[in-house]
Amino acid sequence: MSLNKKDLSIKTLMGPGPTNLHKRVRDALSKETISHLDPEFFDVLNSISSLLRVVFQTNNKVTFAVSGTGSSGMEMTMANVVEEKDKILILKCGEFGNRMSDSASRYGANVTEMEIAWGESFDQLKVIEKIKTIKDLKAVALVHAETSTGVLQDIEIIGEYLKNTDILFIVDAVTSLAGVQLKVDEWGIDICYSGTQKCLSVPPGLSPITFSEKSLSIIKKRKNKVSSWYFDLSLLVNYWGEDRVYHHTAPVNMLFALNEGLKLCCEEGLANRFARHADNGEHFDIRLKELGLASFVNLDKYKALPMLKSVIIPDGIADLQLRKDLLSNEMIEIGGGLGPTKGKIWRIGIMGFNSEKALIDKFFNKFKLYLNQ
Repeated sequence: MSLNKKDLSIKTLMGPGPTNLHKRVRDALSKETISHLDPEFFDVLNSISSLLRVVFQTNNKVTFAVSGTGSSGMEMTMANVVEEKDKILILKCGEFGNRMSDSASRYGANVTEMEIAWGESFDQLKVIEKIKTIKDLKAVALVHAETSTGVLQDIEIIGEYLKNTDILFIVDAVTSLAGVQLKVDEWGIDICYSGTQKCLSVPPGLSPITFSEKSLSIIKKRKNKVSSWYFDLSLLVNYWGEDRVYHHTAPVNMLFALNEGLKLCCEEGLANRFARHADNGEHFDIRLKELGLASFVNLDKYKALPMLKSVIIPDGIADLQLRKDLLSNEMIEIGGGLGPTKGKIWRIGIMGFNSEKALIDKFFNKFKLYLNQ
């Protein structure tokens, strides 16, 4: 996984995504384009679905990649699940929980929000108690790794409870997939979507997604046609399935790249990949403490993401100017805060291909120069 100047394509991307790319992924992107209806390309689609089942840790037949960024996975989920006045519980503890709520409401859902402060995670037993109070609840939706705060949300107990109900369990795993443990089948997740530009280290433009048989059964019972033609699952499965019925022109080279990124992930092995992210996340925390800087996430109370670190900006530091200087002078990009954390935190990504101690050390050696100006 060694990085060097050539591999980094000049700029070191240490924001909340995208990441730098492995040479094999770059080479896959530059392959000669073929038709999205070429039998040779169908082999690529089959490979992607198979490898995604490994990464999602699922046996779900309907597992593929939506054409669009991680947000397209959210959009597809809500478009297919939600009908007018359906009751949906959204857990909100950051920007991406907010977006789930907004998306569901746009499709006519009767949304109930359970909300806690940014930087915190939910008590799973309290979530279950909330679920029990909502009659005829159709789905519970949450973000596994809240990219806006750097918090990891435990979800196993919620999933175990929902397994024995008719309620769908929807999980946003945009940042967590291939970076931390995520067991779709074992944890009772019915719909899980992600993005390619985080721990998979593939360019943005696709959203891996998987649907359980339980979710497919509920979606098939819809009273009305899915309002989005582009995200209608009943149409898309005919292209990704055995019939290969044309729906839209698939982004061929992006799918080449995803296939290669998934191969790299599986060659490393999920357990090794999780361990690498965890180890490098701890190394980052040590280096951060050495500089006298603090995590936005209270590490004594909540779980911080190993691949996306939220750092409190010290008093007297001009957030935007520091990030501009770091990018202009050192070719290192880090991210700023969103919403109520804008100007208050930095979001620093050490995910996928960029999760490496040498890169973390290089970052801190440059970063500390700008803190002392």
